[in-house]
Amino acid sequence: MSSHLQWMVVRNNSAFLLKGAHGQTFTTEANNLKGKNSFRYSGLVQEKTVRVAPTKEGDGIVLTTRKTSFRNKPGKNLNTVNFKTSSGPRRVLNKIRNTLRKTKYRKDL
Repeated sequence: MSSHLQWMVVRNNSAFLLKGAHGQTFTTEANNLKGKNSFRYSGLVQEKTVRVAPTKEGDGIVLTTRKTSFRNKPGKNLNTVNFKTSSGPRRVLNKIRNTLRKTKYRKDL
C-alpha cells in the first residue's frame, strides 16, 4: 500500500491525535520528531523515520532510524545508536547531524 493512501486513512482517524489550540493538530506517535500531524513528519507512513530519545539511564541519547529492507517486520526494522552526553550536548547534536547528513537519510528533516 502506498504511503499516500496510508496517510489518507490515518490522517483524521488515529489513536495518537491531540487537538491543540488555534486549530492545530498534534500527534504522539513514535518516530515523529516534531509532533505535528502531517505527512512529512508522520512516523507511521514514512519509509524512513528518525527518533531521538533519552536513554533509560538518562546519561545519553538514543538515535533510532528505520531500515527500509524490513518494512513488514517491525521487530527487525529499527536501527539504534547510543550517544553519551558526557562529551557535551553540542557534540552529541553535531554527531547526530553528521550521521544523518553523511548517510543522506531524510534530507528534509
